[in-house]
Amino acid sequence: MNQADGQAVSKGRLWAGRILSGLVVALMLFGISFGFLKPEVSRQAMRDMGYPDSVSLPVTIALLVSTALYAIPRTSVFGAILLTGYLGGAIATHVRLLQPSFAIPLATAIVAWLGIYLREGRLRHVLPLRS
Repeated sequence: MNQADGQAVSKGRLWAGRILSGLVVALMLFGISFGFLKPEVSRQAMRDMGYPDSVSLPVTIALLVSTALYAIPRTSVFGAILLTGYLGGAIATHVRLLQPSFAIPLATAIVAWLGIYLREGRLRHVLPLRS
């Protein structure tokens, strides 16, 4: 068991959190690869959403840094905060364009926080869920 501020983390919770967090990291790495490889479909999607080609690299770097911080246990909460900001921008873009696909970044943000919540006893201490 992992101890953090008196909050024990069971092996089941720890592994469930790791798996969920790993899925989020894998999804973000997929997006990062599109940002660096810049296939035409990706460039066209950015244009369709109203973003110039010049913002693709800075946005990709922001996602890479946020994902790396999320993947490192010592900085995972800070990384989750940054990913939430990034995904909030994606949600806002989809909502502005009246696209129902805003649910994908919303679900990703929820899973990212659920992954950390399950594996970090300190976070459960700060944000306790009560019945």
